[in-house]
Amino acid sequence: MKEYGDIDSKFRYVIIAAMRAKQLLGGAKPRIKSRSKNLIRIAQEEVKQGLVDYEIVKEVKGEMEDVSDSDKDMFIEEEIAPEAEEKPKEKSSKDKKPKKGKKT
Repeated sequence: MKEYGDIDSKFRYVIIAAMRAKQLLGGAKPRIKSRSKNLIRIAQEEVKQGLVDYEIVKEVKGEMEDVSDSDKDMFIEEEIAPEAEEKPKEKSSKDKKPKKGKKT
């Protein structure tokens, strides 16, 4: 995958470049000199050149296995009835101020 540098997949390349672009847009200094002023292009080039460090975090198996079946059933989503919406009270004809202009 020569077009993505040392990255093993195009999906990982996009994610890493997006994270680096976010850093650059937030004020980080570019690690390369480029004729382009577009920070996203600069981030992509940095990733291709291998200048962006990243770490693949492996999922730890067994975290959810500790929960017993009885604990899983402990929390059941309750249905909550929508509360009656309060409507703004309408003014009666006595409360309304007469409009200025023609008298009726």
